Amino acid sequence: MVVEANLPTIGTIVITGFIDSINPCAIGVLILLLSTLVVIGKSKQKILVLGLTYIGAVYTVYFLAGLGLTMFLHSIPLVLTQYISITVGMLVVVGGIIEIKDFFWYGKGFSLAISPEHAKKIHELSKRITFPSLLFLGAFVAAVELPCTGGPYLAITLILSQNFSTTAVLLLAFYNVLFVLPLVIILMLVYFGTKLHTIKMWKHTNKHFMRLAIGTILVYLGWLLILIANGTINLG
Repeated sequence: MVVEANLPTIGTIVITGFIDSINPCAIGVLILLLSTLVVIGKSKQKILVLGLTYIGAVYTVYFLAGLGLTMFLHSIPLVLTQYISITVGMLVVVGGIIEIKDFFWYGKGFSLAISPEHAKKIHELSKRITFPSLLFLGAFVAAVELPCTGGPYLAITLILSQNFSTTAVLLLAFYNVLFVLPLVIILMLVYFGTKLHTIKMWKHTNKHFMRLAIGTILVYLGWLLILIANGTINLG
């Protein structure tokens, strides 16, 4: 039976964007940056400006990358798109299963995470506190974080490409606002006096639940892509 649907709805965008935004990779990099700023004695105002610069760079790169990917997928013939959707859907489901695995057995076996080489590079870049370096850091992090954050984003861009329009672009922009929202919240908490140790402990305590939430949404999005591709769900 074919199910008629206009996807993704705003609800799909909100849920996926929110779940994707609490990814421990993105939060961990921001905490590292803020820790460096605090250690070198930057003022609260300077921390706010530099933090927003970094977050703005992450947002811009993610949005432009998503927009380019959505336009590219939209230009592919429908027949090929169906096969791509099924393939991506299967990969996204596998990624979700890996994330759910980490909820029960974190650190055992293969995990979706930033490579040690890239993690070392990010640590080095976070020590270079200038506006150009922070812009580059944001762009670099946006690129190498894909093993952590790429699954939900790839699924959403593929779904948006099925009905590419001004509305799709606005939904993509809104998705990215949701993606960086926790980063803004953490930055504001630090600005208003919350200790970084408290935030680090919260991240450490809840990282397993972050993995579970991300894994669950990945499995959902993966099956959604497969159902769209085989015609069970019709975007209209």
